[in-house]
Amino acid sequence: MNRRAFVTGVGAVLAAPFAAEAQQAGKLARIGFLSLSSGPTPSMDLAPGLRELGWIEGQNIIIEYRWAANRKDQLTAMAAELVRLKVDVIVTSTTLAALAAKQATATIPIVVTFIADPVGSGLVASLARPGRNITGVSTLARGLVSKRLELLKAVAPGSDRVGVLWQPDVLGERTMRDLVEETKVAGRTLGLQLQFAEARRADDLEQAFSTVSKARVGGLLVFPSPMLFEARASVVAHAAKSRLPAVYAWRAAVDVGGLMSYAPNFQDMYRRAAVYVDKILKGTKPGDLPIEEPTTLELVINLKTAKALGLTIPPSLLLRADQVIE
Repeated sequence: MNRRAFVTGVGAVLAAPFAAEAQQAGKLARIGFLSLSSGPTPSMDLAPGLRELGWIEGQNIIIEYRWAANRKDQLTAMAAELVRLKVDVIVTSTTLAALAAKQATATIPIVVTFIADPVGSGLVASLARPGRNITGVSTLARGLVSKRLELLKAVAPGSDRVGVLWQPDVLGERTMRDLVEETKVAGRTLGLQLQFAEARRADDLEQAFSTVSKARVGGLLVFPSPMLFEARASVVAHAAKSRLPAVYAWRAAVDVGGLMSYAPNFQDMYRRAAVYVDKILKGTKPGDLPIEEPTTLELVINLKTAKALGLTIPPSLLLRADQVIE
């Protein structure tokens, strides 16, 4: 069974029958959803959490989806469009979407998701007291790199070279700079030589894997990224073809054959985001709701992939895993 928990700073919520009390009779609440991604996935979908709280599309809410499909230049216009529609709350997915929403409005409540560093990216002054019109849940991307590299070294102890697959400019300038620097520091601490390979689009993956292969790396660290998440099946296939053990920032990659992941549970993250939306629609000010960070992170290991790569996973690592796919 998966162990997952988030800081419950906003408290528990009551069941669905009272969800629409804050809305005027006959009025549908309008929620804007802005994302850099191309569309919803089962693990990253707001609607199920809203349904659990009694907010049903077409009955008491309307969700206006805007998907940028990895076109960063579209986010500003899409955010402005949601403001013109006078939505009651904007939910964002990814840092760049959150920054676009912040630029578009200082009054409409914004609930952020899939964001690595709300403070470092300039969205809020602090997690405990975000203030103004922004709140939400963070993926806590910073601080996880060293742990993922440790896991990679544990399953491939004979290699001192690791490839780093990343998509530049998608987490905010400061956040990305800090993440790259943290990775370099962790690599030095662990005695690893790192070979960075960027992929701005899915079409770049072939060249990126050629880069790490030429560097004769013995493992691969995959950075968090909307594009790499959506292209996870292709990333996993390239890693398998290159016979590279890889650690991912999302469990969904392991579900399609990736070796292992160490990450928050994104389904829980979106359920928590739905709680924020529910509270805001009932009258709570977003600035009064602390931004949550995950307190439990899942380690998921795919033994079938390990066997295909000729790897023996240390028993101590298997005991620590939240789920082992056999």
